[in-house]
Amino acid sequence: MNKIEYFGFSSFISLLFSVFIIFMPSIGGAQSLGFGQANNKPINIEANEGIEWQRNEKVYIARGDAHASQGDVTVRADELMAHYRPNKTGTDEIYKIYASGSVKISSKTELATSEKAIYDLIAGVLIMTGGPVSLITPEDKIIAHDSLEYYEGKQLAIARGKAMAVRGERRVRADILRAYFGAENKKRNSSKIERIEADGNVHLSTESEIVTADRGDYRINDGLAEVSGEVKITRGKTQLNGDRAEVNLNTGRSRLLTSKPGSKNPNKRVRGIIMPSALKTKK
Repeated sequence: MNKIEYFGFSSFISLLFSVFIIFMPSIGGAQSLGFGQANNKPINIEANEGIEWQRNEKVYIARGDAHASQGDVTVRADELMAHYRPNKTGTDEIYKIYASGSVKISSKTELATSEKAIYDLIAGVLIMTGGPVSLITPEDKIIAHDSLEYYEGKQLAIARGKAMAVRGERRVRADILRAYFGAENKKRNSSKIERIEADGNVHLSTESEIVTADRGDYRINDGLAEVSGEVKITRGKTQLNGDRAEVNLNTGRSRLLTSKPGSKNPNKRVRGIIMPSALKTKK
């Protein structure tokens, strides 16, 4: 498994996909999804209350502390359901998986938790709900109180509802966070986020600075964030206000800017409250 560099969403999908392989190992349709196709390790599934095959409904159900594991990864829930149907080649394919009740997906280095998870294999969409939904890796943590969604084709993850992403002393909070993965990450099955868009009650913080705004665009590798809409930058007792700003989270430098031409408030001026004591050099 590739080392997780940021937020681990692609790895998380791979773990849930293991359930698909367990229930219907002979189905080849999954290979097009790009999850786990090179993994030939044996897969084990256990459930305290048994595994049920409902032929008429075309569904497999594992109940009672059900968990499926392959190598170092494990999917655990009170209940796991895999729905299947005939495909164009005449064989069966799993098209949707449900995990419900104390859902935990783990490996040696990552842990994702929620109350429910739905994975649409045809659309390549995963939705985790039942808050708070969390994903923890060695470096990072993301929490969402409403839902956490992953869109494979778009290489996009969306956290909704008091969403927060944390790395070290840096925190990004907003009503909605959109995390974009680069094209190279898809080829390497990596999960490194290149960019985060934040909407609604945006709050960025470092050791020395707090930035709030209505919207934000954060480029992870560069450590640069562009924020707009009721921007407020606070460092100690010093406060700057304006309509947009550029913030370098690596250097701690911030640049408050006037509104762009054509905006709602084109003539809005920037404002600042600077305490003289904040400018004094400590001896």
